[in-house]
Amino acid sequence: MKNLSRPLRSVLYIPGSKPRALDKARGLPTDAIIFDLEDAVAPDEKPGARDLLSQALSAGGYGERLKIVRINDLSTQWGAEDAKAVCAMAADAVLLPKVSSPEDLEALAEITGDLPLWAMMETPVGMLNAAAIAAHPLCQGMVMGTNDLAKDMGTRFRSDRMPLITGLGLCLLAAKAHGVAAIDGVYNAFRDEDGLAMECAQGRDMGFDGKTLIHPAQLEIANAAFSPTADEIDLARRQIAAYDDAIAKGEAVAVVDGRIVENLHVATARETLAKMDAITTLSAE
Repeated sequence: MKNLSRPLRSVLYIPGSKPRALDKARGLPTDAIIFDLEDAVAPDEKPGARDLLSQALSAGGYGERLKIVRINDLSTQWGAEDAKAVCAMAADAVLLPKVSSPEDLEALAEITGDLPLWAMMETPVGMLNAAAIAAHPLCQGMVMGTNDLAKDMGTRFRSDRMPLITGLGLCLLAAKAHGVAAIDGVYNAFRDEDGLAMECAQGRDMGFDGKTLIHPAQLEIANAAFSPTADEIDLARRQIAAYDDAIAKGEAVAVVDGRIVENLHVATARETLAKMDAITTLSAE
């Protein structure tokens, strides 16, 4: 189990070819940044974006935000050079597009060595191989590429995302089984706050750690959705206190708000408080 223990409520895509965006990202309240060398960069700008991003990361200023670089697929003319360049960048991880099997990650690791790997989960075969991908020893995160998955599956858009639920669930189970981060896909209509909030709530209820975002305007909603609520924090504290009191009396369970509290509930309560502490520390930066 890898257990990447840090807040990942908001994971913002930033184009690697845009100096202004790279600079602005230093002051945004995002838990992680995906510096994109793939979809957000035009073909003729890719070599320059690689150099620009390297300079930006060397300059620093991104604090404790997790810094992930999404490279081009290794089958493209840019992928291998991207992978080599990331090794020299001040990045925390490299994100590989369209991962279909653990062999894809292994091919990347042959270039990037011990650098932590993240996998874009965006193909039907990737969904079917999710458990094996998550089990790769260098894999620390899985990012849902819901747009590409929907395209490959030929689905129609539905606000409840029912056509994608099986794929989302397979990747989520794989991530939880192997202790890697699970990040939900993007919400395309960045001005639709209600729709974003609904999709964030769905992702949080399913168990995702956070959501990928395409615009800074989405940060506040995602950060709120994937943070413990005041009621959850209060309940967690009361569950721990009641359980500790019960154990001191020689009892195995406690009762809070008319519900049984066992050790598994206390473990969840402690995780809730630890997550809130980590969020508070990151936010105070």
